[in-house]
Amino acid sequence: MQIAVYFGSFNPFHLGHLRLAEQVLSMQLVDELWFVVSPQNPLKDSHDYVPAAIKLEILQLSIKEYPAMKASAIEFQMPIPSYTIDSLQRLTDLYPQHQFSLLIGSDNAVIFHQWKNYQQILDNYPVFVYPRRGYDFQSVAQQYPQMQLLHTPYYDISSTEIRNAIKQGKDIAAFVHPAVKEYIVENGLYG
Repeated sequence: MQIAVYFGSFNPFHLGHLRLAEQVLSMQLVDELWFVVSPQNPLKDSHDYVPAAIKLEILQLSIKEYPAMKASAIEFQMPIPSYTIDSLQRLTDLYPQHQFSLLIGSDNAVIFHQWKNYQQILDNYPVFVYPRRGYDFQSVAQQYPQMQLLHTPYYDISSTEIRNAIKQGKDIAAFVHPAVKEYIVENGLYG
């Protein structure tokens, strides 16, 4: 099976993540899309985070109706911070019957040279890039011609904005799955 792997903090997972996954699957580039919850991104500040297990639970609530989407906690048992190349190699070792590719945003693609062993990723795994507003898609194409640029819509929702909205007492129903909103409210998350 062809599996696209989408790594993220997912803090929290939102409808932008879900709509992008639906779009990628509808393109029939892959058979399944696996979301890997990263306990700590080495290129991001780690403040304002809930425990990784809660992020995973929110993700699972969001995708339960989508059989071609899976949630993975593979990085929970790996050294922190987690590096994409190590996680991809671990997935390849655990699931040799699958072929893995990487799904990233153009915001990550423009700094891909900062990733650990980025050339090894490019040499061994297809990389799909979706557009993010404010990040030059064409410079990605010029710098990394082996990456496949996906012409998906912009999904202008961010986890940071959702966390800020919660802190301000605003309704987040337009940004997350209804079960996720309920879970966040019931557990007093991000407040």
